[in-house]
Amino acid sequence: MDYRDLYDGIDEPIELGDGTYITPINFDNGATTPPFRSVTKLISDNIKYYGPIARGVGFKGEYCTTMFNKARDTILDFFGLGSCNTHTVVYTKSDTESLNILANILIKNKEDMILTTRMEHHANDLPFRKLGKMVYVDVDCLGRINIDDIEKELIKANGKIKIVTITGASNVTGYVTPIHDIAKLAHKYNAIIIVDGAQLVAHKEINMNGNCAEESIDFLTFSAHKAYAPFGSGAIVGRKEYLNQSDPFLSGGGCVAGVFDESIIWTSIPEKFEAGTQNFFGVISMAQALNDLKNIGFENIGEHESNLKNYIINNMKSIKNVVMYGDTNNTDDRLGVITFNVNERNYEDLAIKMATEKAISLRAGKFCAHPYVYRLLGASDSDAYRDIVSGDYYYGMVRASLGLYNTKNEADNFLNHLEFIANRRNPNRRYRRSKGIIRF
Repeated sequence: MDYRDLYDGIDEPIELGDGTYITPINFDNGATTPPFRSVTKLISDNIKYYGPIARGVGFKGEYCTTMFNKARDTILDFFGLGSCNTHTVVYTKSDTESLNILANILIKNKEDMILTTRMEHHANDLPFRKLGKMVYVDVDCLGRINIDDIEKELIKANGKIKIVTITGASNVTGYVTPIHDIAKLAHKYNAIIIVDGAQLVAHKEINMNGNCAEESIDFLTFSAHKAYAPFGSGAIVGRKEYLNQSDPFLSGGGCVAGVFDESIIWTSIPEKFEAGTQNFFGVISMAQALNDLKNIGFENIGEHESNLKNYIINNMKSIKNVVMYGDTNNTDDRLGVITFNVNERNYEDLAIKMATEKAISLRAGKFCAHPYVYRLLGASDSDAYRDIVSGDYYYGMVRASLGLYNTKNEADNFLNHLEFIANRRNPNRRYRRSKGIIRF
């Protein structure tokens, strides 16, 4: 099925260096996605009603406050929590901010231990490093984690691990982690679980309840700009009981019930964690995009993206000089995130050529997941350190990350030009199709 009509801005031609115009291909959805048309329409329809949230009296303020609060119900329902009274939604500006907030309000003691993995994005690692004692579960040679290793660390810590924080899906290999199995382990050893859902929310259905209480997710964070909504919004979906016990990370207007010369009374959750003027358009866009994803159906989303992912991976295997990372044979636990290099080609140069010659947007570098990328590249910590200090930046990859609107024709164009660059073919030679991949 072609989902392109659901999106804005994906068919706008751009000018290449030679003066020709071409429809760009965005294979960088792991960074930022285009908006749903319904989202841009929602903004257009509501811009004339913009007013203060939970401040002042008047039609615009009341209207925006109602929509702002209604969005929480949409988000809770999206994560299977609509009929529960266990969780609430705290609005943030990004997944990164969400994880920083959680690190600062949930870790009470520097002796507390936090378990995470070497697969994580920096946002799910760095905020915790300075606040407690870190325990890392390493990855295997293909970049996967083994949940048995998680349990071993929980047993070894003898109750000192208070938080298990883990990615829902890797932004480097697309591996989807068994979050409910990990939640069950965390709860067995009296820890809470945080799921970094940034790369997962737009691609897989998430019921935070799981199949039983032990499998439930305590906290989940995500960014809307990776789920087809712009304007810099994100959220924490978290348990009320823990949020009620914590003081806010940010303070100012909107988070207090009373301020006195020597004391403060905080307001109730979730407003306690939402100091300052809120991002009204970001919030309503986020809720609309999640509602659209739910209506499209994750079975449909999964089928489309899985078919495209496997098509690209299987055809890349036959391109000489291309090296891919992660498991390319057993891909059922991978989203449409494909990292690769070309022998004797600099990763940044390769991505630049794809962009400037064919308007194919990719990501080049270490994807804010340096320890993970170094492991997949076989670089030691000392080699990686020298690479950064010297400024050589030898270690890196190119990433293609797929979205619902991407098509097989775009995949063919990508594979075609990748093969051309990888094998230094004459750019004037004609192409022909063969067995699903464009060949010379």
